[in-house]
Amino acid sequence: MPGYIVAEETFIVGEEFFLEGASPSSEYAVVFEDNGETGYLYACDTSRKNLIVDAMQIYNVKNVTDKHLPSQATIAWSEDGLKAGLFINAYPHAVFDFVEKRGFCRTNFPVPSKDWSAFHENHEWDESAVKLLTTL
Repeated sequence: MPGYIVAEETFIVGEEFFLEGASPSSEYAVVFEDNGETGYLYACDTSRKNLIVDAMQIYNVKNVTDKHLPSQATIAWSEDGLKAGLFINAYPHAVFDFVEKRGFCRTNFPVPSKDWSAFHENHEWDESAVKLLTTL
């Protein structure tokens, strides 16, 4: 798994769960939340009054076939502390690039916030996004 692992915990899909991973070297953080119905990854900027700058849906609980099994959520950051990824059971689900103000997720939902990501129209997944966690 690329980058620095800053948070890792076992959870059950569909049970309320919260995992935060702050950048090791910047004012950014990401938060993974399962509220019992959906799983979301939030991009946060701790220097702003409104912390959440963007959000990406990771899953709908009702569509997860093995939700009864324990899963491992991992948040990893790039060496420069400006890109973060969410892995579930070592499988990449989402990446935020705070430099480019861009998110990538497998669901491509919802549309990015125009306040933060004015140049990107979607959160479309790109397999090369995971490489952002290993490059400066």
